[in-house]
Amino acid sequence: MLKNVLRIILIYGNALVFLSLPRLAAQNDTAAARRLAATIQLAAEEYRLGVSGGRIIATAEVEEAHLFLSEARRKSAELPATVREGAGVQIDQLLAMVRRTAAPESVAARVSQLVNDLARELGISLDDIPAATPSLARGREVYGAVCAGCHGASGSGDGPAAAGLDPRPPSLTDARALLGSSPLDFYRRITIGVAGTAMAPFEGSLSAEDRWAVALYASTLRLPAPSGEVPEELRLFESTARMSDSVVLTTLGIGASPARLAAVRTVQGSARAEVSSRVFAEVRGKLDSAYAQAEAGLGAEARATAMDAYLTFERVERELRVRDPALTGRIEQAFSSLRSAAGTMTPGELAGIRGNLARALESAERSIVDRISPPNLFLQSLIILLREGLEAILVIGALVAFLVRSGNAHRRRDIHLGVGAALVMSLLTAAAIETIFVLSPSHQEGLEGAIMILAAITLFYVSYWLLSKLEVAKWNRFVKGKMEDALSRGSALTLASVAFLAVYREGFETVLFYKALAVSGGVGAWAPIVLGILLGGGVLAAVYVAVNRFGVRLPLKPLFGVTSALLYYMAFVFAGKAVAELQEAGFISLTPAGWAPRIPSMGIYPTLESLGAQGGLLLLAVVAGVWIFAIAPRRASARAHVLPDAK
Repeated sequence: MLKNVLRIILIYGNALVFLSLPRLAAQNDTAAARRLAATIQLAAEEYRLGVSGGRIIATAEVEEAHLFLSEARRKSAELPATVREGAGVQIDQLLAMVRRTAAPESVAARVSQLVNDLARELGISLDDIPAATPSLARGREVYGAVCAGCHGASGSGDGPAAAGLDPRPPSLTDARALLGSSPLDFYRRITIGVAGTAMAPFEGSLSAEDRWAVALYASTLRLPAPSGEVPEELRLFESTARMSDSVVLTTLGIGASPARLAAVRTVQGSARAEVSSRVFAEVRGKLDSAYAQAEAGLGAEARATAMDAYLTFERVERELRVRDPALTGRIEQAFSSLRSAAGTMTPGELAGIRGNLARALESAERSIVDRISPPNLFLQSLIILLREGLEAILVIGALVAFLVRSGNAHRRRDIHLGVGAALVMSLLTAAAIETIFVLSPSHQEGLEGAIMILAAITLFYVSYWLLSKLEVAKWNRFVKGKMEDALSRGSALTLASVAFLAVYREGFETVLFYKALAVSGGVGAWAPIVLGILLGGGVLAAVYVAVNRFGVRLPLKPLFGVTSALLYYMAFVFAGKAVAELQEAGFISLTPAGWAPRIPSMGIYPTLESLGAQGGLLLLAVVAGVWIFAIAPRRASARAHVLPDAK
């Protein structure tokens, strides 16, 4: 029996390894091609600095270009067989051009041709530039850990390890010498190292994110403090990363200062979510064109357009792979199927691939883009605590006031006991919810969706309840009815129970709403949420003192009206996000609606299911409004005419 089990495990293990080999091979091919492309592009850059007018003006740069090309010739053996021989021939031609001191422009053109050929044949993007600006803070941290030993803390090339090096590390503060360098050039050197020097490759020891971060930081060491406006066309890092300092200064116009250049290098540009959204929109647009070409029988054109779409997707692929490797693999497989069979597949097969890609891209965009901004989280957190806390204060104040007016002031202790028990129970509820999430990590998305659905339903009910109590008389009748019932029974437990239920309802809702808010905010959401709680707590303390010490009366009608609207807005948001979470968990289907907008901050997603849930909530709001403001007043008026003394 044990042997059979072990044999089955061995068979499945071998099968998994076998199935993973093509993907691993593809990843290795991509890495090899990117290393080679970076190496020959650096060679062209060094050669440009060393040759002018057919003469060698800087021997060291020309020798370095030759070293880079020789290294590239060796690395060409790592390329896939389909491109290995052709790449080797072209690199040999480049070496011959360098030996005969050819024009730098012709060398650069031949390098560009080789890079483009590799990208086209392998179907990949060879410039791995992130869509959003890397973190300078992270770059400073990485620089201090791995670069400062040789280059020095300020980049002057005077680090403690520099004395024994030959050649010595170059200064990163020489703005004139580095005028022709770009952050991409720094990234390439950090990735592949510099042949003939102590500069080792960091591809294996630093992640791509860290290499980009330290590349950007190192490229700013030669610049002064940033100052001045940055034009819109220079706010995207994926564009400026390729641009040398001289190109940026030329683009800025006559009189552009180094400080303004520094502003371009350090500007964060559009928010990461906005940049990623544009990338996904571009991918969808190109895919629509590819589908149209495939339906028209233009197979070659469809494959080329699908390739363009995939290369665009690669701008966000790295971030997605970190978040969801399985989803990334599904998208790559769908792109591969489209490229290989466009123009030959049946309409049904094309529709299947189109649907799979649409659903996968929708999930991918949510994974990367769907984050509520910190100010929005702070505001919603503040609203939740103020709404729930104010109602609790109103309920407690009304209960105590009724006791005093009815001659039962001595029973306020029962109210306080009920309130204390409700607070303890609320904390236990919060702990229980967190425990469920910790013990069920495999059902995280389903639990998050369930929490948000419950929060949306509760928010809608509370907003309706508040609207129905807009009139002070209705509020007073509500409190009076609860208290008269409790006092008539004469039990301390009954009176405490009224206070307990009133406050615990608010406590349970608060716990539920904050958990839903944290889920919708994602990683890092708690900081602005806690700030909202702290400010809300301060406001509530002031209100409590004003009401109980100084007898201040709160304007119930506008208070209930405004909070009702805000709670309904949050219910609308949570409804959309709840459906999105359940779609990610596989509990609800995902049907893309290309005509619909995408507004994650409002929980609006272009899927029929999420739009249907929010549409249903809008319909319920209309029905509730008609009932509260039209039908109910008429019925009350009719009853008043029939029973004029019934109040």
